[in-house]
Order: sequence, then structure tokens, then C-alpha cells
Amino acid sequence: MTTTASTDRAGQRRVVVTGFGVISSIGTGVEEYTEGLKAGRSGARPITRFDTEGFGQNTACEVPDFEPERWIRNLPSGHVGRAGQFAVAAARMAVEDAGLSEDDLADRPAVITVGTTDGESHDIAVLLEQELAAGDPEGMDPVLARRIYAGRLSTAIARELRMPNVEATTVTTACAAGNYSIGYGLDAIRSGEVDLALCGGADAVCRKAFALFKRFGALSPDVVRPFDKDRGGILTGEGAGILVLESLESALARGARIHAEVLGYGLSCDAAHPTAPNRDGIARGIRLALDDAGVKRQEVDFISAHGTGTKANDSTETAAILDVYGDAPPRTVAVKSMLGHSMGAASALGAIACGLAIEHGFIPPTINHRETDPDCPLDVVPNEAVTADVRIVQNNSSAFAGNNAVLILGTYGEKVRA
Repeated sequence: MTTTASTDRAGQRRVVVTGFGVISSIGTGVEEYTEGLKAGRSGARPITRFDTEGFGQNTACEVPDFEPERWIRNLPSGHVGRAGQFAVAAARMAVEDAGLSEDDLADRPAVITVGTTDGESHDIAVLLEQELAAGDPEGMDPVLARRIYAGRLSTAIARELRMPNVEATTVTTACAAGNYSIGYGLDAIRSGEVDLALCGGADAVCRKAFALFKRFGALSPDVVRPFDKDRGGILTGEGAGILVLESLESALARGARIHAEVLGYGLSCDAAHPTAPNRDGIARGIRLALDDAGVKRQEVDFISAHGTGTKANDSTETAAILDVYGDAPPRTVAVKSMLGHSMGAASALGAIACGLAIEHGFIPPTINHRETDPDCPLDVVPNEAVTADVRIVQNNSSAFAGNNAVLILGTYGEKVRA
């Protein structure tokens, strides 16, 4: 098949990223987030969102000084909880970064897809506390009860941005959900179903996730040290990352700035253990992504790893990377060393970090690094970002239930890739 500038090697429509929206523990907005990544900023701080008495630790990566009213203009007060506020705010940032107004979006066919792990779980806890305090289990606040529905994360974006002609979906493949959502949007645009998609993930810190990982023995006592021999686990985090995906033809027609191109993605399910990572499943997802993107292994400039900082994840992910890339893998970094584990937002924030690295020519660091684990023989770009000509990046994600999603982003060029 003869390809044109707007189609790829397989004759599919090319898909580009024209907008980024970021809420994170190391910066809100593209500029702050970029600065945080380059500086190797840590988002770890004392927990303020819930009482941690009895847990023996009090550290997470919360978003500081978040002002939802700055971004949320059309939704009624109390319509969404903290995770929903993150999603809506990041979506508005993303469309503004893409140079799109509400008038541009009105009645335009689009896909909105948001990944999450916990949805509004924090609000569930608040609701239960209210019931207990009132001594009235029948006295639920109906507004608060409605906010619990995870699908509200995507429908709230549609309502805030006044986009009635959309398919609004929520993806709940836990910590891989952000990449799943981006892949969903990529497919919708490639197929010609729509020209525009708002994709990403959102989650807020909550007692449930904190208690779960504490019970598993997976919480770090201090900081996150991915791939380090002394790594001790994760820190829970929060935030949202939303990307505006657009067909290349649409982006060029309106003269949009293009951050990066979405080259492809791969999904795999381990079909093995409900929580333990699986080497073969991760490697299969990587191979599928490279094949879908038409990218050779030697063309990948760096990998943004799932990189949680747990013993099992990091050694298993490393083994999978070596299975695919051999003894000379690309530099492999873990932005969770800075952001903590923001659950459903994690891989979306990772994807944005990859796009910014391509756009600004740097590789973000793996901070808190002291000594690489011999079981993880990778160049993790320890502690300080490096300047680099970044053209193609792989963004890994894995999740409970064996869900793996791998995304490939590349620099945008006028020429069709070979």
C-alpha cells in the first residue's frame, strides 16, 4: 500500500500528541512538571489527606497546593471528588495546551478515556465516616454517593469541557490503566472513528491503597529507590495526566504544535499470579509494542520503566527487558522515584514524561539511587538528568491481575518512517 504523510507504514492514520495536562506531586502544569523531571525533584512529603496513626509511617507523594477552582469552571461544586478534580483539571490544561477552545470542541466527535485504580475511594471512606459519626447508616449524602462511580472521571471531563458528542469510558486496569487508555484513543483515531481523543489517568491518595500496600509489606520506609540493591518498596502517590491525541491530518490542518507521535502500543495479560509480576508477560507486551510501532530494538533511546521500587517488580521487569534487548538494553529510568506510585495516573504521567523528554532533549533521572542491584544490570541514569537527542521512547506499565501495557512514543517528523 502506498503511504502518505498522514499514514504510517501499514497505511494506518498517524496519531500525534498536541496537548499535555499534568497534576503531579512534583509540579502542576507542563512547565513545572518539566522542571521537576529535569531537576530530579522528589514529591515525597508527610500525608495530610487521612489519619495514619497506627501505620508506623506517614509519607506519600501528595499533590501540594492544588486549586481546583482555577481549572474547573462549568461543573457544579461537589460534583466530583479529588481524583475527579485532578482528571478534569488536567483535561482542561491539555486542551488549552493543544490550542483548543470550548467552541472548537463543541459537537466534535471524540473519545474521552481515563484510567484509574481507586476512582473516588477516598470519598467512600469519607462517606463511611460520616455515617458512623451520624449513627445513621441510611443517611448517605446522595451527592457524595454518586461521586463514587468511577465512570464519573471521564463523564465529568465531557461535562466540564461541554463535549456532548463523545464516547466517555473509564479503564480500570489498575496501575497500567493510563497506557491502556492512551492505546484505546490511539486505536479510535487510527481506525477513523474520530480525529480527537483525550486520554490518560487519575487517582488520589487514599487510606485503602495505603493500607493495602502496607499489608503487603510493599511500602518503603523512606524513599523510593527503583533498581537499587537497598530498595524497600513504593510510596503511594496521586495526580493526573491527560494527553490530547489527534490525527496528524487534523493537527496539521489547524496548525497545531506537535509534542510527539504515538507510534504504537502492546497489551499482554500474564494469566498467572494475581499480584506477582511475570517476566514472560512483560516481555511479550514489549515485543508487541515494538512490532505495532514498527520500531527496531536498537532505535529505542530509553525506557521509562514501571519501576516501582519493590524487590519483585524491579528484578522481574529487568529480566523481561534483557529478554527483549539482550545484554545492551537502552538506558532505563523510573520516574516513580520522584512521583511515587500514582496508581491509574502512573503510566499517563510516564507517557507525558517521555513526550517532554523527546521535545526538550533530555532523559529524566532515577533519583535516590545509591548502588545498582546486581539483579538489575541497567543504566538507570542515577540522580541527575542527562541531555540527549531523544527520538524514540518506550513507556512500560504493569498492574495487578497481570495486566501489562507498553507504549512507544517518537519524535514527529514530516517523513514517513521506514
